[in-house]
Amino acid sequence: MKVLFTSPSVQYPSAGGPQLRIKNSIKALSAMCELHVISQTPKYDLGGDVAENFYAKIACKFDYVPSIRNLSFNKYIRKLQRIKRSTFCSLLDKDARFIVEYAYKNGIRCVWFGYGNISYNLIKRVRELNSELFIVCDTDSVWSRFILREVPFENDPQRKELIKKLGSEKELEEKKLVDLSNIVTAVSEVDANYYRTLSCVKQKVKVFSNVVDIDDYDSNLKEVGDSKEKTIYLAGSFSPNSAMDKAARWFINDILPLIVLKIPEVHMNIVGSGSIETLADINNKNVSILGKVDSVLPYLSQAAVSVVPLMFESGTRFKILEAAACHIPTVSTTLGAEGLPIEDGVHLLLADTAQDFALHTIRVINEKELAKNMADACLNLVCEFNSVEALKLEAKSILKEVLDDSTGSL
Repeated sequence: MKVLFTSPSVQYPSAGGPQLRIKNSIKALSAMCELHVISQTPKYDLGGDVAENFYAKIACKFDYVPSIRNLSFNKYIRKLQRIKRSTFCSLLDKDARFIVEYAYKNGIRCVWFGYGNISYNLIKRVRELNSELFIVCDTDSVWSRFILREVPFENDPQRKELIKKLGSEKELEEKKLVDLSNIVTAVSEVDANYYRTLSCVKQKVKVFSNVVDIDDYDSNLKEVGDSKEKTIYLAGSFSPNSAMDKAARWFINDILPLIVLKIPEVHMNIVGSGSIETLADINNKNVSILGKVDSVLPYLSQAAVSVVPLMFESGTRFKILEAAACHIPTVSTTLGAEGLPIEDGVHLLLADTAQDFALHTIRVINEKELAKNMADACLNLVCEFNSVEALKLEAKSILKEVLDDSTGSL
């Protein structure tokens, strides 16, 4: 069968979780169907010729929505152009018509929206233009939950009210998305159960997990090596007041000093877009803030431990999956590990107070056998449940629903 896949977050090499999800979704889906990819990311942000060639080899066909084809080489002008694209209905309508016409010309009945939970307006317009298309709204999280979970951690009354307002608006939008779509996918049963509460047709919600391609890490790790130092690794996407900003500050201010008392030479590497700007005020000799890097592997693979000190988020953490793929043990908050089939003390260590988090991090650094056993167990779990091979099976099951609702064959 034929499927048109479109997403606002396409990139290669993948800069973070959003791009990893899209890359591996495309890999899994292309193995199960004739996949046509329509990028909503311009070539310059996609990764240029290298990225275009990468996706063109995986997909049957690769193209762009019309509104981004003539964007500027200048990244600042390009950013303004993309804001204009999301603001003006005429540009969105042009993209929606292109998707509908492309599907018709190529005999495609199913349109799969990667990151559908941030594509409401586009999905709505496509549905208005063609009510017969089978729409899959692929979500990476429960966005309203991600927003509203910040409320207990915000002290400014005005901002707290704004967060509540934005979260309530997103809840209404999520209900509309479920109604508009034939299938809604979620990254875990935790998220899926939320989306099922929004529809009387529970079976329209399916799990389509976050995964990593183990082969990507095996081949790259041979070049990096496997020396481990007393280094702590923290990665994510940073912006002011973001979940990652607050997580990093909690770790640096409350947890790291307790670790330094026991391991004075410990060092922490913080990696991720926006980290240098957001954490510019941090001045700590035990911390290096590295910003966006070409690859996280040189930092992750040589760490003693990866930490996920998140206090609010939604979805499942690529940080844990990537650490497992690199055979690095993890210490996380309970919420940071939400949605993954992990067991505390077997696959990783969970801690929700600064003191417990520090003690667990010290244990992982000092107790090599514990670290190895957890890394082994977490890697085995990822291979079974969160690999591209596992995602192919989920894709096959979802596409069977599309097939049963149409004429054609897998």
